[in-house]
This record gives sequence, C-alpha cells and structure tokens, in this order.
Amino acid sequence: MSVSVLIVDDEFLTRNMLSIMLAQYGHQVIEAEDGIEALEMLQQNRPDIILMDLMMPRCDGITATKSIRKNNNLTDLPIIFLSAKTDSVTIQAGLDAGANRFLTKPVSYGDLVRNIQEVLVN
Repeated sequence: MSVSVLIVDDEFLTRNMLSIMLAQYGHQVIEAEDGIEALEMLQQNRPDIILMDLMMPRCDGITATKSIRKNNNLTDLPIIFLSAKTDSVTIQAGLDAGANRFLTKPVSYGDLVRNIQEVLVN
C-alpha cells in the first residue's frame, strides 16, 4: 500500500533518513522544515499521515498540530510525533494537542512502519 507521508522536521539528516526509509517501503514522501511550512503545504495537499517533530524553530510540533486540528478538513488526519523528549509531561502534551501516537527518537524503522500502518487502519 502506497502512503503519502509529510515529514515535518527541522533537521535535514532526520528528514533525509526517514524519506529514504519510507521510500523503500513504497511510500511517497514530502518534507517540511517546520510547522509553518507544513501548514502552508496542507493548504494545497493532504497527505495520508504526518510525522511531526516536536521541537522546531518558528512553529513547534504542538502548535502546528493544534492548528491542524482546528481545520475541519484535517481533524482526522493522522499525526505521529517523533521526539527525543521522552518525559511524560511532553508526551501527554503531544497527545493532548491531537497526535495519534508519540514515538521517541531515535525511532526504529520497524516500529515506525508498524505505527504508520496501525494508525492508518484505525
């Protein structure tokens, strides 16, 4: 199953590694450097799922996710947070903002692909 994935992360190497890995699974990938760029992209294209970094300049993942959830056309768009922050307060804040899942970096590719599939099925 080919899935379109929007990767939102300010670190080029992270976006590049995730893009390469997801392309190997046959997924189509688009990239944004931060939440503002992601929100702009979402005005024109709707991916099947978003992989969202938490800490980014200009617009962090929580702020971007809250904005996405306010858009009636995007309330059901699956979002998986990827973050190096693993404390329970941060994880709960991400889920409260509207994320479907919260995975910690570095994420194993097997776990990521499994979570993408699970979120898309539900």
